[in-house]
Amino acid sequence: MLSGRAAARVAALQSGVVSRPEIEAVEVGSAAEATAAVARLLAVTQAAYERRAQLERALESRVAIEQAKGILAERLGLRADEAFEVLRMAARSHRLKLHDLARTVRPGEATPPAVVAVLTPSPDGVGQA
Repeated sequence: MLSGRAAARVAALQSGVVSRPEIEAVEVGSAAEATAAVARLLAVTQAAYERRAQLERALESRVAIEQAKGILAERLGLRADEAFEVLRMAARSHRLKLHDLARTVRPGEATPPAVVAVLTPSPDGVGQA
């Protein structure tokens, strides 16, 4: 779709009132507009791909955390919210990302040391951190 200015130039061209340099200006303007439009489209497409990848990583992280919560809840006899709190405390006290710690909680394997440390009472009666 031509802008109002470009459309006016094309109309003048068709009527024979426009010179050859003006014809070339219309062609260059149209190519520049097309290039700008393609560049905008590519930028939007790239942003959409990046957002999709980010959402996929977030979903994978969330799934790992939910699985770890379920495993810890069953293994330790906790409610899901309590299992999440144990997982969160263990990650914070050991300076780990929650999703990284969650990926180490697996069925049939030992409870990760960071989680055990939070559950083990210290001499003052509080879990170690």
